[in-house]
Amino acid sequence: MAGSTRALTVLLAVGLPVLLLVVGATAWRAIGRALAPVDAIRAEVDEITGTRLDRRVSRPASRDEVGRLADTMNRMLDRLERARDRERRFIADASHELRSPIAAIRQQAEVALAHPAAIPDRDLARAVHIEARRMQALVDDLLLLAQADEARLPFRRAVIDLDDLAFAEARRVRADVPGLAVDVSNVSAVRVGGDPPALRRVLRNLGDNAARHARGQVAFGVAEVDGWALLWVDDDGPGVPVADRRRVFDRFVRLDDGRDRDGGGSGLGLAIVAEVVAAHRGAVALADGQLGGARVTVRLPA
Repeated sequence: MAGSTRALTVLLAVGLPVLLLVVGATAWRAIGRALAPVDAIRAEVDEITGTRLDRRVSRPASRDEVGRLADTMNRMLDRLERARDRERRFIADASHELRSPIAAIRQQAEVALAHPAAIPDRDLARAVHIEARRMQALVDDLLLLAQADEARLPFRRAVIDLDDLAFAEARRVRADVPGLAVDVSNVSAVRVGGDPPALRRVLRNLGDNAARHARGQVAFGVAEVDGWALLWVDDDGPGVPVADRRRVFDRFVRLDDGRDRDGGGSGLGLAIVAEVVAAHRGAVALADGQLGGARVTVRLPA
């Protein structure tokens, strides 16, 4: 009995460590083989830089967690690439927009320096003032959009008479564009909760957009439907093709690229409308209007 116990003890003392070593080595190898695709993904991601966001991670053939990890990484890279492309376009477009007023100011200054008597001081000051205001408006628009990107628009909420804002904007359009017919017969009394300056900005951008494209008439409308406040602005212009009706709310978009910037705006007006409306938990859409042109409709919680 004692001999059997000693033999068993010796066997366990020698065999158990060997068994543990074999099991550990097998487990290490199995885990290493299982994690090899993960390490390959890590190595590929580590090689992707900001200038090579077009690269993607190789997806293993398996349909397990590793394959889903590769899919997730590739979707993340897709989002990063789109964000980088938007940032590049934004910087390029903003630089292009600022170049025009800066060039105008420089040209006026160079003429005044070369030929002091050619441009009266008052005319020079007026030209510089116009271009400076244009730059300020563009910078303000860019700042607002940057704040929207970071979800920190400086809004203060209050109860607003949406019809009063529509009537005020209609009066402004009439004063700014003599000869343009402005209809407000479809404006009804509706109240919404929101930021007054921001919603006035929405009305102003929609009014400017309609007046810019109208041949001779624009119309404002306000109504409450199924718990939503609807605000729309129609024009009798050429309208917007169906394929472009979502794109017009992107930044720096002009459907007529050949149009001069003084007549066509900066391409930020409707983008700002979309951001402000979204921040108010609303939606904006473009469709055919009753005047034969375009209708931009804003929907806000009433």
